[in-house]
Amino acid sequence: MTDGRTEQLDATRDRAEQVGAARDRAEQVGAGRERVGAGGERAERVGAGGGRVERGDAARNRVAVLRATERLLAEGGGDHVSIDRVAALAGVGKGTVFRRFGSRAGLLQALLEERSKDLREAVTDGPPPLGPGAPARDRLLAFLDGLGAIAEGNAILLAAHEQACAEDKYDDPSYRSWHGHLSALIGEARPELDAGFVAHALLAVFDGALIRQVTPPEDPRRFTRSVRSLALALLGDGAAGGG
Repeated sequence: MTDGRTEQLDATRDRAEQVGAARDRAEQVGAGRERVGAGGERAERVGAGGGRVERGDAARNRVAVLRATERLLAEGGGDHVSIDRVAALAGVGKGTVFRRFGSRAGLLQALLEERSKDLREAVTDGPPPLGPGAPARDRLLAFLDGLGAIAEGNAILLAAHEQACAEDKYDDPSYRSWHGHLSALIGEARPELDAGFVAHALLAVFDGALIRQVTPPEDPRRFTRSVRSLALALLGDGAAGGG
């Protein structure tokens, strides 16, 4: 949880970074306009099949920026991450970071999406129980196990993400994806429950500070086991939905 002062400071910092990035972009418009078609800052181009394909230089910049964000988080937590520091460490311009990610919150959102990419793909295209084909209860528990592993390995990122995205938490892409999947499975397993609310309740415990508080070095999976127990208690005896 964050207080109003912290959220105001974060918002002020993001606005200042956006103003600085916009100024840098304005100064580079003349030269940048000539380079866009030959490998400049444009992030995507149209592929042979008509889809959007990320340019090689844009892909390299994106990786460099996310690795820089990752390093700054490890060194000093969320307060250590800023567009200025990330750009300097990644070796790119502030305007590049701003155009691609928009703000400090955008950087953290993108890093969290990257960390959860494998889980997201396993849910849609992988084998059961994470993927389609298993009973709803089994899929739900497998998903919470996978999400718990991500949370335990990224507690600092989750804490920083929660702080930076507090005002738009429920519109965050990762949160929407997780909530939608959990809601569908809960609705199938226990149709009499308020599936959306129960999904919010389960996701509420994925808090970076809480994870660090309840995870001793000698028992690194305690958090995930506890989340699993909570889910079983909420789902009851599983009479509905193929538990």
